[in-house]
Amino acid sequence: MGVGGFFSGLFGPPRVDLWQRYERLRESTSGTMSAFYKVKDKKTGEVRGLKIIDQAKIAPVEARYKGLGKPSEGEIGRTITGPNIGRTIESGISKEGDPFIVQEFIEGQLLHSLLAAKKALPPAQRVDLIRQAATAIAAVHAAGFVHRDICPRNFMLRPDGRLVLFDFGLTVPDKPVFLQPGNRIGTPNYMAPEVVRRRQADKRLDVFSFGVTAYEIGTLASPWPRGSTGAAALAHDTPPADIRVGWPDIPPALADAIMACLAADPAKRPPSMDAFLKAIAKVAA
Repeated sequence: MGVGGFFSGLFGPPRVDLWQRYERLRESTSGTMSAFYKVKDKKTGEVRGLKIIDQAKIAPVEARYKGLGKPSEGEIGRTITGPNIGRTIESGISKEGDPFIVQEFIEGQLLHSLLAAKKALPPAQRVDLIRQAATAIAAVHAAGFVHRDICPRNFMLRPDGRLVLFDFGLTVPDKPVFLQPGNRIGTPNYMAPEVVRRRQADKRLDVFSFGVTAYEIGTLASPWPRGSTGAAALAHDTPPADIRVGWPDIPPALADAIMACLAADPAKRPPSMDAFLKAIAKVAA
C-alpha cells in the first residue's frame, strides 16, 4: 500500500472536488438540509443530479442514531432499486466536508405540481399513479427500510408516464430502534398519528402517508384540513371524509384499500404495501 492509500484507509475515503468533476447546468434548488444541482460529468458528458448535504444541518438528526450503525443516505439509496425508484449512482464526501450523492437526473414534473394545478386526472391515470406509488414504497420496504417522508413532493412523473420516488434523506432501517417514540419526522399533512403522538412506529407509517397521497391523486383534495405544522396532523386521529365523496366512480376495491390506509390505528391498515397491491390487483386501469 502506498502512502496515499495508507492515509486514505486511516482517515476514510478521499474527498472529492465536485466542481472540478462536474459542470453546473442549473443552479441549486435548496431544501431544508441540502442543495440539488443539475450537472454534467466533464469526462463522460452524462447529465446527473447532484445533491450536496449540509453537514452542519444534518448532524443533529444523525446524532440520534449514533452507535446504531445507520447507513448514510447515499448507502441507503444504492440499496433501494426498482423501476419506480430514482437511481443512486455514487456517494461520498466533498472537498468542503459535506456528504454528496450523485443520482440519475429525472426529467419530468413533480407529482405535487401536477396535483396543485387542480386539474382532474383521467380515472385510468389516477389508478396507474396510485399503483406505481405503492410499487415504489413496496421496493423501499423490500430493501429493509422505512421512507418516513412519503408525499407528492417526493415523486417525479416522467414524460413517459413512469412515477419515480426519490429523496431518502429521512429513510432509516426498518428496525424498532430507529423508529422509537419521540422522532416526529416527516411532512405534517402526511404524518401518521403514531408519529404525531410520538409513539413507537414501523413501516405502516409509510402506508398511512401513502394513503393521504393516493387520496389526493384521486380527488385533488386532502382527507383532512391542511396546515404547515404538527398541529394540523393532530386531526389525523379523526376519520376522514370518504374518498367516494370526491371520486364517486372510484372502483370499490380501490376505495376500500385507500381508506384502510388512512386508519388512525396502525393495526387496521394494510400490513404492507404488498398487501395493498394485492387488494387492488383486479382493479382495471
